[in-house]
Amino acid sequence: MLAFKRILLKLSGEALAGEKGFGIETARIHSIAAEIREVQELGVEMALVVGGGNFFRGVAEQARDMDRVSADHMGMLATVINSLALQDALEKQGVHTRVMSAIEMNQVAEPFIRRRALRHLEKGRAVIFAGGTGNPYFSTDTAASLRAMEIKADVIMKATRVDGIYDADPRVVSGAKKFDRIEYLEVLKRGLRVMDATAVSLCQENNLPIVVFNLNVHGNIKRVVSGEKVGSLVSA
Repeated sequence: MLAFKRILLKLSGEALAGEKGFGIETARIHSIAAEIREVQELGVEMALVVGGGNFFRGVAEQARDMDRVSADHMGMLATVINSLALQDALEKQGVHTRVMSAIEMNQVAEPFIRRRALRHLEKGRAVIFAGGTGNPYFSTDTAASLRAMEIKADVIMKATRVDGIYDADPRVVSGAKKFDRIEYLEVLKRGLRVMDATAVSLCQENNLPIVVFNLNVHGNIKRVVSGEKVGSLVSA
């Protein structure tokens, strides 16, 4: 029995880099693609948003002396590189995939058109939303929230390197407390780094649940869509 029929999976760019920390690690991206295929075979409609931090991030140290708008545009283009790499890995797994970009580049991706995206999902294709929102000053977290609303997703699944939401970084603070369930307002009040405040507020206004889980545990995506208690749930 599926807990969620249509999901938006948010991956960080770093997730594709694996242990290297930069660029794309082939084994890692194929492992993620294989998991996505398993989930799609259950009958789940899959949309994805990938960050660009493994190549360039608009707010990173290397962008400090750059114009913020230019830096953000570079970050958006990095998400397109990752989306194309993920598309290739998924299609090698036999998953029909479309990349839809908020920045028009017709030679490599379809433009984002909401009705077309919905049609792809209904036809069983995985849809990867690239290019963020197409606007500077908005993160890929916000893009994920926005696209999730537009396609009427049941949930945003935020893949991370830890097993949920904590009151401090559990990799640094040994006694960090984990939240199995937490309200949107509490996330914003505490300033927890789940997703940025704009993304969380957008989810709150539209009552869209967020599940934060560890991508490094194989099978976790499947466990979440099957309704198992995995990671942390952000809801009203």
